[in-house]
Amino acid sequence: MFEWMGLDSVLMVPLLLFLAGAIAGFVDSIVGGGGLISVPAMLLTNLPPGVALGSNKLASVFGAFSAMVNFIRQKKADIGLVKRLLPFTFVGSIAGTILVISIPPLYLKPIIIFLLIAVLLFVLFKKDWGEVSTYTKATGRRFVLLVLMALSIGFYDGFIGPGTGTFLIFGFIFAGFDFLLASGNAKVLNFASNLGSLLVFIAMDHVNYVYGLSAAVGQIIGATIGSRMAIRKGTGFVRLVFIVMTVSMLAKLMYDYFVG
Repeated sequence: MFEWMGLDSVLMVPLLLFLAGAIAGFVDSIVGGGGLISVPAMLLTNLPPGVALGSNKLASVFGAFSAMVNFIRQKKADIGLVKRLLPFTFVGSIAGTILVISIPPLYLKPIIIFLLIAVLLFVLFKKDWGEVSTYTKATGRRFVLLVLMALSIGFYDGFIGPGTGTFLIFGFIFAGFDFLLASGNAKVLNFASNLGSLLVFIAMDHVNYVYGLSAAVGQIIGATIGSRMAIRKGTGFVRLVFIVMTVSMLAKLMYDYFVG
């Protein structure tokens, strides 16, 4: 619904989606949460909700891939681990997307709000948590827990979406990684979940390629800048952005639930 701004031209809507994609890609490449920016922007185009979500997933695949490549190139991701977890995230996201097309996830918002509050409090009160990587190797029970995390958060990304990167980073920090490595690992799995979800939306013909690719160009630029900044500034910077975005997500979700 850009008409109220006088922005109904053929070129203006893709341009605004490009700008929204760039901001979303920047934020998402560091700690996740870019969907808070990109999804509302896509919905403002008056696309049906399912098509808006599918078009946003198209853009998010490009953004996640760009960030993932930068983290991997700088060896800020544990490839040996995430390549074992990736199939579970992929399958989980496909299942979640199939379900969201049939069942609106309205009743899960209170659970998400509760989980985000718990994550935020944990990070705020354990100030040294995630500062130094203590991860050694995922075997036995630890690997099973990581598999369950990858599967469930992949499902969550396909079903709802907002906070996926936050929950993935939290999971990897809980496993012993520092914030920066956790962020790199999260982007690999986030790419897998976005791709799995996108394939379902494509199969259901729920993608507007003009709008999706317009936002994708912005996502590539934003994600490249954001991931490089995270790598350069290190763990403390990622932790700060993590806290800011978690608070922002909480504010948005609580407003939607209690007011909207």
